[in-house]
Amino acid sequence: MFFTAADCDFTSNLEFHRRIPVTGDVISSAKRWDSGDGAAKRRRALKLVDRALSKRQYKSALSLVKQLQGKPYGLRAFGAAKQITKRPSAMDESELNTKDILSLQPLVDSILDSIQPCLQISAERLESLIAEGRYPSRCEEEEHLICAQHEAGHFLVGYLMGVLPKQYEVPSIQALRQNRFAEGNVSFVGFEFLGQENKGRQENKGTISLTKLNQFSCVILGGLVAELLVAGNSDGHLADILKLESVLVWLGLPKSDADRHLKWAAMNTAFIMSRHSETRLILAKVMALGKSIGFCIDTIENCLQGIEI
Repeated sequence: MFFTAADCDFTSNLEFHRRIPVTGDVISSAKRWDSGDGAAKRRRALKLVDRALSKRQYKSALSLVKQLQGKPYGLRAFGAAKQITKRPSAMDESELNTKDILSLQPLVDSILDSIQPCLQISAERLESLIAEGRYPSRCEEEEHLICAQHEAGHFLVGYLMGVLPKQYEVPSIQALRQNRFAEGNVSFVGFEFLGQENKGRQENKGTISLTKLNQFSCVILGGLVAELLVAGNSDGHLADILKLESVLVWLGLPKSDADRHLKWAAMNTAFIMSRHSETRLILAKVMALGKSIGFCIDTIENCLQGIEI
């Protein structure tokens, strides 16, 4: 588990931080996709999205993406994730007892087991954990693979749930040679409420839509779930979970409601991620190469072409 005090600053826009030790033999070249007319049109449109994002015209970028949403050779996967239920309060035993959901129970248990210790950390213990967390528990090659998957987990869950990634960073090999704990992050359009929750939590309750809370919760768990799927454990989820807890406290959710929501988010994220493992693997390679947001989106769309989302 490695993080710094900066990882626990909840006043900025959403950024999921991981330390990414990288070796040269892990990331391969990105696959070249179909060059048909339809795919070429999509790539041209995504270049416009990249241009808008580069100018920080986030509303324009999101508008362009929504215009392409669901159209032939457009963005079929954006916001199209199949979910176990749209509303945490609507969960019932008949749905949760289906074969697909029951098979995910060990993963869901691991997610919840990883979350609970984070929620019980005191401020004093957090400071000591930050100091203790400066050294990796895996070798450099293993940690590189896991961390690349962590960032791809955030990106993929966000995109499939209709949240547009606006920026990400994977440190270059040169940067990592100078600092093994150089940061990676992914940020998203539409989570600007994160600039409010730490300011307002002592004054009054915050308000966001249920849809936004559902998206945020699953996106923030995406990195943890990716690590669990790849390695069976996670070293890099503490800052993410503390950020999620901060939002739930800001919203004033009673403990019973917060627990129910976390259970739903764990199940839903596990369900989404387990269906798209190959896409996550390829996306991680593309992100490590530093490709544009539009290229990453095109990668996801090509991976999922003809596949139930």
